[in-house]
Parts: sequence; structure tokens; C-alpha cells
Amino acid sequence: MTILRVLASAVFAASLPLVAVHAQETCQGFGPQTPRDLTVSAGTHPQKFVLADEADDLNLCNIHFHTNAEHKAVGFAVFAGPGKHGGYQCNETASLTPAELSTPKEQEGACHGVKPGDTIEVHWVHSSCDIVPGEGLGSCLTTKCANPQLRVEAQTFLVVNDPSAANFLDYAYDGNVEDGLHQAKALPEGTGKPIVFRGSTTGPKFTERECSPFQVTWSVRPACAKIDIASLNQWCADNVFKEDHAHGVRQLVTSEDLLAPLN
Repeated sequence: MTILRVLASAVFAASLPLVAVHAQETCQGFGPQTPRDLTVSAGTHPQKFVLADEADDLNLCNIHFHTNAEHKAVGFAVFAGPGKHGGYQCNETASLTPAELSTPKEQEGACHGVKPGDTIEVHWVHSSCDIVPGEGLGSCLTTKCANPQLRVEAQTFLVVNDPSAANFLDYAYDGNVEDGLHQAKALPEGTGKPIVFRGSTTGPKFTERECSPFQVTWSVRPACAKIDIASLNQWCADNVFKEDHAHGVRQLVTSEDLLAPLN
């Protein structure tokens, strides 16, 4: 399997159940892993690869999202269960109004399976390679640039049926180029200072026994924001990434030997 295919499959592979793993049973020789509990700073992984540049100095290569949050943080700490469709929900989930939870006119919508009341974690993936944004994480590298700096800007959203909530199209790509670099039109603000740390790619293929080989700089906002489902469905109906559903989650990495310390 080529490196392009391995990277592209990181998010989309089949789920493995979460099992308690002792330190001696964790995968060895890999870099620090993701996702993690962002309220816990402990980590003993010794590898300190150079952090990727800021997002506006890299090319946006992919946007996708996951069912529930892969990470745990102060703003999304409600456990949704183990497995591919587990992860964490926004703390405000239980306090949504009937109007926010109402079914939109379009019923199913273009984001198949996503409904009001769901939590999603969105990833804006950036690469140091000279690429054109596209489908899958394989779009983040090329045969001439197989070991790029990778940076993921992440925001967890609570999906609601409310046009006054955030509009996902404000954070879309739509061919936007700034200073010669592919960029999202904007990245979310007002949801806390992003927590930046060293980690890996995610997705349900990986566990503490089967680790991701890729080095990723993460920038995760610790609070949720509400997103209007109509705008999300509009994006799913037409985007260059061919994204039309939420992907599965990788359960939290808890073994300290697989985590980089948070500063």
C-alpha cells in the first residue's frame, strides 16, 4: 500500500473497540498519538518533532468531520460511548430547545445521517506540500512531497436547526487563495484559545495497539459552537472534498507513553 493510500485510509477505516491497554502492550516506535483528553497535560512520549507552521502559512488540503468529538475538552466532555460512533458530545446537548432540535424541511439533507442535536468535530487539514485541495487525506501530499508538515485546525460543533447559529459556509474553501496558498475563508473564533500539541492522524482504524505513523501538529479549540444544519447540508451538497457524511472516531489515547506533554 502506498503512503498516499495509507494516509487517505486513516480516517475512513473500520472501527476497532476500545480496550484497556497496559503500557507494555502499546504500539512501539511510533510518534505521539491523537486524540487525547485536552484537560490532562500529562504525557511522556519523548519524540519532539518540529511543530508545523501556522495554518495561514500552509495549504489547506482537506476538510472533513467526525461523528461526535474525537477529543475530550472542557466544552465537550459528555461521553457518547465506545467504538466507531462514540467519542464526546458538547456539554450543551441536553439543554437544546425543541426548536433547535426540530427536523429541517429537507429531512435527511445532503450530510447523510447528521441531524439536529448531533455533535461533530470538524478538521481543517493543512499541508506544507504544493497541492490542490481535494478528496481524502491523500490530497495532502504528492509523490514529490511524501513527508509534509501537517497541521489540523479543529472545532467541535453542536448541530442545531437555527439560521442564527454559525454558518458553515463561512468556514468553507470555495477555491479561496490568499498569498498564493489555498485557505479556508475563515477559521472559527471565540471558542477558546486553541490547544496546540504534537500528535498523529486519527480515525477508527487506530487504537493504542495499532498506531498512526504520521506526525501532525494539532490546534484544537476547547469549547463548542452551534452550527446551523441547513448550512452544513448546503456544504455537503457541493464541496471539492466530496464529503457528505460524518466519519467515525478513534477513541481517546490515554497511555502516557503515547502522548506528548501539553505545554
